[in-house]
Order: sequence, then structure tokens, then C-alpha cells
Amino acid sequence: MKTDSIFYQLFAEFPSIFFELIGRSPSDTQGYQFRSVEIKQTAFRIDGVFLPPENNPDKTVYFCEVQFQKECGSFSAGTPSF
Repeated sequence: MKTDSIFYQLFAEFPSIFFELIGRSPSDTQGYQFRSVEIKQTAFRIDGVFLPPENNPDKTVYFCEVQFQKECGSFSAGTPSF
């Protein structure tokens, strides 16, 4: 899917965008790394994971999957859901 690479690049360069979208403070981004991972369940892939800092492993791990849905009668290309 074309949008996957777009969102991967956005979240990799600007991880604070994800935290704002889920209602968290952009400062919560501190130390997180965005990576693409594969979960071994017959090759189930998700768009990415925000991993907490290595020195603070008790922080939340965020799994990210972006989906677009077509809206009938709308001029937009679709509505993302997170």
C-alpha cells in the first residue's frame, strides 16, 4: 500500500505527530524510536512500532497501523484511522 511508506517516513522523522494523534503530549516522544517490525504469526506485519528508550523499558510500547477508508460523497482521498 502506498500510504504505508508515507506514514512510515512521517512517523520516523516526526514521531510527535503520532503522539498528538493519540492525545498524548508531543514531549512523550522523548527517547522513542519508530521501527517497522514483523510479528511472527504467519508473517503478520504492522506499519510500525514506537519503542520506548532502552534506559526506560517500563514505558508503553505503541503499535501503529494506519488504514484509509473511502468516504462516499467526500472530496477527500479518505479518512485515516489510527
